[in-house]
Amino acid sequence: MTVDAKTTGKALRLRELGASLIVLPNAWDAGSAAVIESAGAAAIATTSGGVAWSIGRGDGQHATKAEMLAAAARIVAAVDVPVTVDIEGGYEDVAATVREVVAVGAVGINLEDSKAADGTLHTAAEQAERIRAARAAATAAGLPELVINARTDVFLFGIGEEAGRLADVLARVEAYAAAGADGIFVPGLLDLDALCEIARGPLPVNAMAGPGGPSVAELAKAGVRRVSVGTGVAQAAYTAARAAAVEVLEQGTYGALEGAVDYGTLNGLFVKR
Repeated sequence: MTVDAKTTGKALRLRELGASLIVLPNAWDAGSAAVIESAGAAAIATTSGGVAWSIGRGDGQHATKAEMLAAAARIVAAVDVPVTVDIEGGYEDVAATVREVVAVGAVGINLEDSKAADGTLHTAAEQAERIRAARAAATAAGLPELVINARTDVFLFGIGEEAGRLADVLARVEAYAAAGADGIFVPGLLDLDALCEIARGPLPVNAMAGPGGPSVAELAKAGVRRVSVGTGVAQAAYTAARAAAVEVLEQGTYGALEGAVDYGTLNGLFVKR
């Protein structure tokens, strides 16, 4: 497979952004990606939950690999900035999935260590092998620069005794780094002291933030280098749609539609392409 210079450049740009602080309001379709780019985002990260909901499926690898890749391809085509794709657990064959992600023009992935089927985790050794497979596949596909953000769900799923979770994550960070990961994503953990300890390790840390949690500035001070919001923006968008629908249906008024991005601005994000 031949990867063009533009795609390689985007991968290098994503790496460059991750060397300091990158903030990623996650997108779920081409429209949301274009809007997020227009707001000033330097890169686009997808959310598996948002992608699944947008096609009427639940999160947790209920969208098929083909559906995920189709969404990724549309997002890549809709924006000029680098795109990193949430491939959840990698589907049946991590290497094949990575090759297909590269083929649609994405330059990064999130690869989690949880199993969609039962919510348990791969062992650190098993996940390290999966990361090696992803790295080898990216290299064979012509994009050795692919950014692999290794996600561990120890805290998100409350795996093991609470007192031992941080040690488990730290051990996984070492294993994942040795296997070729470029970053560690620890959703479910917003304790700044714990994040600071993880950030002293070999991989840049990605935290999933949201209402009630630390600000981007506070996370950055703790050493976090990548901040994403998971399904948060998608949830807010669907909440706005529901509020507008309820008002129109129950009251016959349109207040919830006030302040929306105007038609010309929104349409202009796409007609130029």
